[in-house]
Amino acid sequence: MKALLVLEDGFTLEGKSFTGDFETGGEVIFTTGMTGYQEVLTDPSYYGQMVCMTYPLVGNYGICEADMESARVHCSAFLVKECCKQPSNWQSVMALPAFLQKFDTPGMEGLDTRALTRHLRINGAMRGMISTRELNPAALKEKVLAQPTMKGRNLVPFVAAQEPYAWFDNQPQKVSLGADGAYAWRGTGLPLLVYDYGIKWNILRRLCEAGFEPLAVPPNFSAAQAKASGAKGVFLSNGPGDPATLTAEIALVRELVGMFPVTGICLGHQLIGHALGGTTGKLKFGHHGCNHPVKDLTTGRIEISSQNHGFHVVLDGVNDVEATHINLNDNTLEGLRHKTLPVMSVQYHPEAAAGPRDGQYLFGRFRQLIGEAAGA
Repeated sequence: MKALLVLEDGFTLEGKSFTGDFETGGEVIFTTGMTGYQEVLTDPSYYGQMVCMTYPLVGNYGICEADMESARVHCSAFLVKECCKQPSNWQSVMALPAFLQKFDTPGMEGLDTRALTRHLRINGAMRGMISTRELNPAALKEKVLAQPTMKGRNLVPFVAAQEPYAWFDNQPQKVSLGADGAYAWRGTGLPLLVYDYGIKWNILRRLCEAGFEPLAVPPNFSAAQAKASGAKGVFLSNGPGDPATLTAEIALVRELVGMFPVTGICLGHQLIGHALGGTTGKLKFGHHGCNHPVKDLTTGRIEISSQNHGFHVVLDGVNDVEATHINLNDNTLEGLRHKTLPVMSVQYHPEAAAGPRDGQYLFGRFRQLIGEAAGA
């Protein structure tokens, strides 16, 4: 079935659907990982985006239950050069087209993904639409221009936790809290309150491995409830959208850093940056993939990292916060810590999934920071 992709500047590519009839839009971005398409699809931080894979063959190892980063697909559409319909992998439970269809996510193949990636690299991430119904580029462009831009969008409510839950036995578990937020911890690790703005499951796995007992809560879990929970520290998760729109969450984080040791990843890092007096800016085409070089300024060590963000923290004029990591491609901030408070965070994804595991030492740093502050 023929399909059309049109960007807001009129750039147009033809392809075909491998999931049936569709018409949808979103911010069009590219990710540079050669593998990890399932983790990309199920990462809630991609909500509202149409993802182009730069590697030409996608789907060849199918869909594996162990590679889920949430319970469903979150991106608006999946754009590839060629989709493999007959995967070869003993762990695979279904092929990529069936997986996308299960979650009503359009898939488009036959695209010149090199041309699309080059266009976005030069001109920046932008709005776009794909359609099997409207094949007139001018008419589809009009629909594109009616779409909202990513800047100014609060997308957290679409993917965040709605109720508290614990993580053990490698899956979310229902829990009951008191009306004031009090919680009976199981005693399996250092009690950690995790604000879930759209968390990747591998973050929870790594927190457990580092010696934490995570209790995930919705973004509106108050500071008073956090105190009553009995947690020893707070972790702020990844999530989608423009962090500057999350004014209530930023105000809450500002309260939390005065009460707890606090760490965060991705969106959590951006919220910490805002709460400590910084700002965030939109990157031209974002950092998406699992081959981005980052330098740890505290050790001089260079690591290859997994990344997925379209915004970055700017600390101009914030004297009590220092950079701990920088991106070696564009020198943007990748990590920070407060000079006197037990607060640290990173922009990239040390939990990987998919990608290299160079940054997993950071979960040990999180544990040390919170343990020392809590005396545990």
